[in-house]
Amino acid sequence: MTRSIELQQAPQAGDAAADVLPAVDARTQAKATDAAVKFEAFFIKQMISQMRAGTRALADEDSPDKKRVNQDMLDLADGLVADALAQQRAFGIADLMLRQVLPQAAQAQAARAAAGAPGADLSSGAAGSPSHGKTAA
Repeated sequence: MTRSIELQQAPQAGDAAADVLPAVDARTQAKATDAAVKFEAFFIKQMISQMRAGTRALADEDSPDKKRVNQDMLDLADGLVADALAQQRAFGIADLMLRQVLPQAAQAQAARAAAGAPGADLSSGAAGSPSHGKTAA
């Protein structure tokens, strides 16, 4: 007596979530990505500004760090560095925000990455690793 056993495929967690979450259009995803990158740039700029303020507080009175013209130029440079780091997703803050704001897009990205499909990134940086794709200089 042999019984045939039918294997039923259990629904995967991603399938159930995909049914509940609406699809994200490209325009909404682009706006969310832009906002997340700008927030990451703001966060990095604030961090650099606080470090720079600490350096200025500890500097001697005759130090170049105490001169206003140097402070203005360094602030400008700090903003540009923060923007460049945010575009590279160096800290991963934008990726974390996108996973929270657009969970369905993050699930689709994970499914594409698991399948090895091209274009698996939710954005220009990989969501799982802030240093993905970067080489040591």
